[in-house]
Amino acid sequence: MRIYPVLPVLTLAASLAASLAAADIVPVVPKSGPPLAGPYTPGVLAGDYLYVSGQGAKAADGRLPPTFEGQARQMLENLKAIVEAAGSTMDHVVYTQVYLEDMANIAELNRVYGSYFSKAPPARAVLGVAKLPGTPVEINAVAVRNLADKKVLRVPGFDPEEPASPGVLTKDRLYISGMRGFDFATWTVPADPAQQVILALDGMESVLKAAGLTMAHMVFVNPYLTPAVPMDTMNREYAKRFEFGNTPARATIEVSALPRDARVEFTGVAVRDLTARRAVRPKNMRPSPTASPCVFAGDTLFCSAKSAFIPGPNQGVVVETMEQQLRQTMRNLLDGLEEAGLDFSQIVATNVYLDDMSEFQRMNKIYALFFGGVAPTRTTIQQIASVDRSQQHAEGIYPAIEQISLIAVK
Repeated sequence: MRIYPVLPVLTLAASLAASLAAADIVPVVPKSGPPLAGPYTPGVLAGDYLYVSGQGAKAADGRLPPTFEGQARQMLENLKAIVEAAGSTMDHVVYTQVYLEDMANIAELNRVYGSYFSKAPPARAVLGVAKLPGTPVEINAVAVRNLADKKVLRVPGFDPEEPASPGVLTKDRLYISGMRGFDFATWTVPADPAQQVILALDGMESVLKAAGLTMAHMVFVNPYLTPAVPMDTMNREYAKRFEFGNTPARATIEVSALPRDARVEFTGVAVRDLTARRAVRPKNMRPSPTASPCVFAGDTLFCSAKSAFIPGPNQGVVVETMEQQLRQTMRNLLDGLEEAGLDFSQIVATNVYLDDMSEFQRMNKIYALFFGGVAPTRTTIQQIASVDRSQQHAEGIYPAIEQISLIAVK
């Protein structure tokens, strides 16, 4: 694998023409954009895909527009600048995740967002979160290098107000929009949390079926929960849909809000060729009914979110500070990478979930230690209110206050 130095946009096209046949990872930096807020790269080209870091609403001078409409537009302009710096267009985008500090802004977000994706919109998930790093709205994205590889799926009953496609096929993958736990026929949320989970999983299966795939093709899933859906209820229904020990990689995230007052949502990625799917499990982890540590989709490895949890007997989080926990989390992620024959230099994208966004710069300092060359793209959010850390913890066990999921390329 080759890793190329960060390239300014004016020289990127010429360099790509000469080297893409041999390159696995090419950093992408637009000629202008907001200042980087940490040790990450704005965009990374890897194989057939471009991964884009979370883009907020700040302009190149670091200022926020005064209105939410302007903020949403600036966010999308920042995304567009990276996509175009990679030699693509917004039409090449196949998947986005949008994070809102205030879900009341979703109608305005959809109006602005739809103007940027009017032809064949990407699959999308929208999440209400507690805090973002210096911006009220943020987006990350995946784009295909070859537009001919992109095919939008239509599924009856998908939300007509959503400026998104229920699913988008690429040459080797399917990206699935956030499928929520409500009845599409009546647009109501059932009172029973288990029924909400069932409806959301049925929605995911309907997109897979439209692509000629099954749940067995899934390589990564994000279950997003509000407090109204108990974790054990979600896990019980979720486990029924997958083979024990061969489940997708998963990042289960509790969020502050979901669109249309939904309480649970599933989004994710499937591989089109089942023979290209391979689950990876380090020897120190038992098989699970709900998540594989990592799953290959061809040459791309999707890894479950990890915290500072120590596996085995006496399990739990046994270190207290964010810095200590982050170091242990990175060690846990390395277990999966090494089992797959990879290392930190082959990571192309991460999602960092912080319990307290005020620890953002402290997180950056430790996170940077693990990436000596080109840092992967990154999105950082605080998804819910901070936990109470003042309580005495029995037997030296502490609450997890950060976690990280990742994508790497072989």
